[in-house]
Amino acid sequence: MTTTVPIEVLIAAGYTPVDLNNVFVVSDNYLKYIDMAEKDGFPKSMCTWIKGLYGACLENGIKEVIGVMEGDCSNTKALIEVLQLKGIKVHPFSFPHSHTLEDVEREIKKLMDHFNVEESEVETVRKRLNEVRALGKEIDELTYIDCKANGFENHLHQVSLSDFNGDIDVFEADLKKAINEIKTRESINKKLRLGYIGVPPMTADIYDFVENFNAHFVYNEVQREFAFPRGIEAKNIYEQYYDYTYPYNTEFRILELKKQVEERKLDGIIHYTQAFCYRAVEDIIIKNKLDIPILNIEGDKLNTLDARTKLRLEAFLDMLLDLKEAN
Repeated sequence: MTTTVPIEVLIAAGYTPVDLNNVFVVSDNYLKYIDMAEKDGFPKSMCTWIKGLYGACLENGIKEVIGVMEGDCSNTKALIEVLQLKGIKVHPFSFPHSHTLEDVEREIKKLMDHFNVEESEVETVRKRLNEVRALGKEIDELTYIDCKANGFENHLHQVSLSDFNGDIDVFEADLKKAINEIKTRESINKKLRLGYIGVPPMTADIYDFVENFNAHFVYNEVQREFAFPRGIEAKNIYEQYYDYTYPYNTEFRILELKKQVEERKLDGIIHYTQAFCYRAVEDIIIKNKLDIPILNIEGDKLNTLDARTKLRLEAFLDMLLDLKEAN
């Protein structure tokens, strides 16, 4: 998968979904994937994630890919065409720009027909997956309510729900073990409550770096969406993916952001964007619509923070502390 899709359909059809993003970003040889793409002609001025997905797909012998043609990266269509050129079978899927329940239902039904599965089979799988997603929601609550889980744990466990690490039962056991361990801890006592919004970072060390200061990440926006915390209440798979904010317009996304800013009592937000990604422009809208201090940082090839970004983060945190103490 090039991004989160209705994996309930794939599992019902007998597939084991693999999120190429997770394969790419956790690899010790992640730069090798990027180099493979650039050697094959991908320009340097293209998003690193697209190049990483390409390399991860070829290097790991992936034979079939679901490419999201609408509602994700604007470069995915070109990526899919190159993968087809390499002999990889591509299954297209779209999150409709119209964002009506009827159109979302039509797209998911097309996917069901494509893989020859019935709605009842898909709903059985959805029920099972939502049992595991409930554990992701519990870890999220242990982060922002009990303040026992740190920002990286919150990120890792929720982002992994995009494909359940390839084994639902094993992943469920791992989550239960993590929850039991986290519950035994003392609460994290930091003055600043931060939100992380935007795509999951290339630079995962941002969590440790920021939390070395008097700050605690209590919200990971897109990672939480991958975990479908509201999907448990959805009547069916169509409602679940209609209510999924990531692939639709910024205004719909902001409605949920406003709720979380208030519920989690955030002091500030760090908005991560990827170099050469169209989503960076959304920062203009987000800063205009949210009444909270926001710092936009940009990642590229490195999987660690550079000195300039660290300096900007430190200055932002100092400012937030000054504001909080003044109030």
